[in-house]
Amino acid sequence: MATLTLAEAETILAVAKAKVFEMGAKMSVSVVDPRGDLIGMFRTDGAPWRTPAISRAKAVSSACFGRPSGELTDNAMSPVFRGMMAMEGGHMIPGQGALPVYRDGELVGAVGGSGGTAQQDEDSAQAGIDAVGLKTSA
Repeated sequence: MATLTLAEAETILAVAKAKVFEMGAKMSVSVVDPRGDLIGMFRTDGAPWRTPAISRAKAVSSACFGRPSGELTDNAMSPVFRGMMAMEGGHMIPGQGALPVYRDGELVGAVGGSGGTAQQDEDSAQAGIDAVGLKTSA
């Protein structure tokens, strides 16, 4: 299974953090591999205590389905999605704020944010992904 490297994850996080500061938000951002395992994350000073877990849970959802987490909201109550959430112990959140990461058409991870508006969460993820020259779709 191909995955983001630690160096790529660190670059994504650094650029996402700069975007968070630029927006004036107090957030957490997580980077996960295609299985949803955490590679790295940050929580800015003053970000709510819950934001690290939420940022990762959004990223897990995006990685699991290979789609932006915001696109999953409408199907969140489907039996398949509810089953996946149960299998993950509730560590999946199908709300806007995370994007999948693809390299050469293959899913290699996802990036999720929490603490800003849903759009700020997604914008921070997008900034980080753009910085490493990867895509959010196959």
